[in-house]
Amino acid sequence: MVLALTVLTVFLCMEPAWADRLQDAINAAPKGAEAGQINPESPLGFLSIPGAPDISLILGFGWAVWVGWIFSTVGAFGGIMAGVGHITIFGLGNYASGFKKTAPDLNKLITDSIRVSNQWLVGTSAGISSYNYYRMGRLVLPLALALGLGSIAGSTLVPWLTAGKISLKSYIGYFGLFVLFLGCYLLYETTPRGQASKKKAKEAAKAFESSIKGESKVDTSAMGVKVKSFSPSNCTFTFYGVEFSFNPVIPLVGGFFIAAMASFLGVGGGFLLVPFLTSVAGLPMYLVAGTSALAVLIGMITSIFTYMFVSGTPIFWPLIGAELVGIFVGSVIGPRTSKYIPEIWLKRIFIVLAFYVGIRYASKGLFDLNLLPPY
Repeated sequence: MVLALTVLTVFLCMEPAWADRLQDAINAAPKGAEAGQINPESPLGFLSIPGAPDISLILGFGWAVWVGWIFSTVGAFGGIMAGVGHITIFGLGNYASGFKKTAPDLNKLITDSIRVSNQWLVGTSAGISSYNYYRMGRLVLPLALALGLGSIAGSTLVPWLTAGKISLKSYIGYFGLFVLFLGCYLLYETTPRGQASKKKAKEAAKAFESSIKGESKVDTSAMGVKVKSFSPSNCTFTFYGVEFSFNPVIPLVGGFFIAAMASFLGVGGGFLLVPFLTSVAGLPMYLVAGTSALAVLIGMITSIFTYMFVSGTPIFWPLIGAELVGIFVGSVIGPRTSKYIPEIWLKRIFIVLAFYVGIRYASKGLFDLNLLPPY
């Protein structure tokens, strides 16, 4: 919360810079009551644009509770679900699309605002989730820090290169395509061939699930992550008596590419970190959420700063404020409920969401087809 207030104070001091960009874009848009036009007589809505969607703060709060819960439960899909909310549930996607030809600068400014708004939500959830999972012994700190350090460069480079240059239609298409590809990959991992290399993860997950059934007699945090050794070329740790190891260089490089793609899509990157942590690092899902959350937090701080303070992306603070409260509620609930959900169901939730979001947004952005609801 202190971090959020500090960032808000600094940004408000810079308000004239982004306010001028936004006002210039509004002034350049044609005036009228049709789609793609600005009616100066209409009530102010999103970003204080006349005629823009007037988003209910109660709806924003409620959707943010769901975003916080899903991210803190599976370590991913927070930014993606935040994007679904901003683009579809709140109607910003259709609104921005109307300006693609009539006012392209306004279209791109709204797109960038959606991207960084998504990241505010998932960054807040990541911070709360990281703290809770660390206390529970379900966060691999050296692995998360290696991923986070790698993410700093990627989270800085992409906003600097793409801010103000991506249309909403292109953004939605790429957004859906990456998520759909991810869903296909995770589905493969549930097959016998994909599961063949997951023996350690299964063993640890089984031990964790067994302890939960007798939680009143077992101190689960005492059996959590214990780092045994660390060097620039190898880190070894245990979780519920099962030993794991990784080379810190691999997550350092992986963190760069994951953060670059996540920053482009305006999400946290958990949807890429989850398969990385389960496939490359071989972790059970019970360690993935916390480890992913801390890596995401580092990348989000960097990306948000670059979008807002370097590129001057505007933010609609009344909505963000209501959403951050909802994120806090959902992120506190998630770590406490996820331990009661079997690992296989955590993966199935992830896969179902990946296919739904991927198909819907890829078809809409790339082919202008509404294959899945809401139509």
